Amino acid sequence: MNRLRELSIAQRLAAMFALAALLVFALVGTTLYKVLETQIVRYQHAELETKLRYVAGSVAVCDLRERWYKVQDKVENLTSSDRSTKIWAWSDDAGFRIGAQTPKIEAPTKRDRGMGRLWLSDSDAPYRTLEEWIPARGERPPVRLWIGIDSQPYVAALRSFALALVALGVVGTALVALLGHWIARVGLRPLQRLSGQAQTLSPSNLSQRLQPTDLPPELCRLTDAFNGALDRLEAAYVRLDAFNADVAHELRTPLTNLMGQTQVALSRPREAAQLEDVLQSNLEELERMRGIVNDMLFLSRADQGDIALDRVCVPLAEEVAKTGEFLEYLLEEAGMRLRIEGVADAWIDTSLFRRAMTNLLHNAVQYATPGSEIVVELREAGEAPSDCGSGVRVAVRNQGSSVDAEHLVRIFDRFYRVDAAREHRGERHHGLGLSIVKAIAALHGGKVFASSDDGATTVGFNLAPPRNAAA
Repeated sequence: MNRLRELSIAQRLAAMFALAALLVFALVGTTLYKVLETQIVRYQHAELETKLRYVAGSVAVCDLRERWYKVQDKVENLTSSDRSTKIWAWSDDAGFRIGAQTPKIEAPTKRDRGMGRLWLSDSDAPYRTLEEWIPARGERPPVRLWIGIDSQPYVAALRSFALALVALGVVGTALVALLGHWIARVGLRPLQRLSGQAQTLSPSNLSQRLQPTDLPPELCRLTDAFNGALDRLEAAYVRLDAFNADVAHELRTPLTNLMGQTQVALSRPREAAQLEDVLQSNLEELERMRGIVNDMLFLSRADQGDIALDRVCVPLAEEVAKTGEFLEYLLEEAGMRLRIEGVADAWIDTSLFRRAMTNLLHNAVQYATPGSEIVVELREAGEAPSDCGSGVRVAVRNQGSSVDAEHLVRIFDRFYRVDAAREHRGERHHGLGLSIVKAIAALHGGKVFASSDDGATTVGFNLAPPRNAAA
């Protein structure tokens, strides 16, 4: 098995060509051999039948003892001119016999067309025989007549034919293997060129791609698939680099604040109240760092599918209302109102759903016009409001400055902020809230969406029904 794995594709194809050729040659050779063997048996039978009719006719017309010599002369002439032919005749009267004794003939098989086999010491192959019973006539009693021909020439011809077939099969298989190897090498040259291109790919040039020029359709599809994988890999690298840079930036700010405040506090003696203020400020920065780390861990677990959902069918309006109660102080501080439109039931993990709604409402409060109204729209995809087997659309709309389309397509990216387009309030938000909403939507089989027009911005997600919702 290990040796087989070491073979190149051209060698494997050559071996398969050779095996296929060997099977074809064996099938064709066996068929030709059987056909020739059948024709030889027919020819032997026809020859025996002709000679038997010739001798049997002479025996049948002989009715007197003194005429038997004519039969013997005819037999003598036939056997002397054709040494491969032997004739025996046996009767109860010794005067009407040819041969010293009856031949010991093997019974014929179905393939022998009624011909028996007689083995003689002077031949390496059996004699093929036919016999006939001739009734009595005049003085002649009934006679049992045998005639046999030597099958040695036929056996030798079959053996030579078989050897020729074997030799041709071996030579033909070898030629097919050599030609197959050459054809495979020629056919695999595009793949070798493609392999050469792949070897030139370098991590330092992530935009480099394989060129599908002058390639067969199969390799073109393979090249497109490989280039697609490279595109996804490049995008992943870009996201990873951006993510690392963003993480470093987000963690650097609170770390710098912690170090600066601590150094200032330690620069000279402080009163207990001052040290308490410093520790309180440091605690806020540590909580911010903890939030970043927890959110990063959640997103990492979500990407790897390590978060198990505990779904239940609940009214979404009640869950949104509970989230609104939790954020009631934040809404009152901003002078905003929360209104829920629509009724829908869905299979959700309630803790994850509330987390997504909390992030969406935080985002809406952060960028909405003070004193405006935040609207949560619930739209059931099914026909009945209580149909938990259907999908649901959850959208949060707030009034404020519009968001450009170039920013809308990226607001769900990690650590992305639209500070240039919106007024940024608060420093506790680190740009992972909407990314978590996107991850929670994906865990529920849904997608996120966003739109902004005429001062109204809508951000939300869809919830797809679980496959086992009917259960």
